[in-house]
Amino acid sequence: MAYRKVLVVDDSPVDLENLKSILADTGWVVLTAKDGAESLACAKAEKPDVIFMDVIMPEMDGFEACRRLRKDNMTKDIPVVFVTSKNQRADRVWAQMQGAKALLAKPYTKDQIIAQLKDLG
Repeated sequence: MAYRKVLVVDDSPVDLENLKSILADTGWVVLTAKDGAESLACAKAEKPDVIFMDVIMPEMDGFEACRRLRKDNMTKDIPVVFVTSKNQRADRVWAQMQGAKALLAKPYTKDQIIAQLKDLG
């Protein structure tokens, strides 16, 4: 069986560790990045199967990172799921316009994360 890789991007160490724990428990290889710029480099180098990304981060937010991932031939097909405190209808529409597959609101449950993995693959 091939290893499945997921990239988790969040500037909050607590949120990063929580998502990492949930995903590792499901058998996925978990990569992490602390901001949008780091996520771009990691996505190109590691080619994860999916990216779970926060929106509000310093330097480069998740929306900008998602747009850049979509424009790059090496990363354009990697599904992005936003995991964020931004949960208004406008945020969901904007996330979709940036190329995201879904938006999960914080606080999320383990079941919601696992359901996203099943939906993507």
